[in-house]
Amino acid sequence: QVQLVESGGGLVQAGGSLRLSCAASGSIWSINAMGWYRQAPGKQRELVANITRGGTTNYADSVKGRFTISRDNAKNTVYLQMNSLKPEDTAVYYCNAEVQPYFYSGWNGYWGQGTQVTVSS
Repeated sequence: QVQLVESGGGLVQAGGSLRLSCAASGSIWSINAMGWYRQAPGKQRELVANITRGGTTNYADSVKGRFTISRDNAKNTVYLQMNSLKPEDTAVYYCNAEVQPYFYSGWNGYWGQGTQVTVSS
């Protein structure tokens, strides 16, 4: 099995910063894309940012210029640096990874348990 464990959420004032981390462990042969999604109360889960194994990044328009996604392939870890946070960034943030568990298997998507980010005005 594959586990994704997020950390780094919390409460911060508007304008502040937080850094989220997500480490993948378990049966991992290879990881392709990794990303962060978020879900605010009463809203659908939405993509925040993702990054390929080669480092190509993609961001939601609402976070461009404020958030930076990065990854450490040796550690199977993805990060999300969040600066200039706004109250509308308040949500549960979920890590996602596209994983090939064994060299002979296909690719599966896995989710972390989520970490709460709350931005006060």
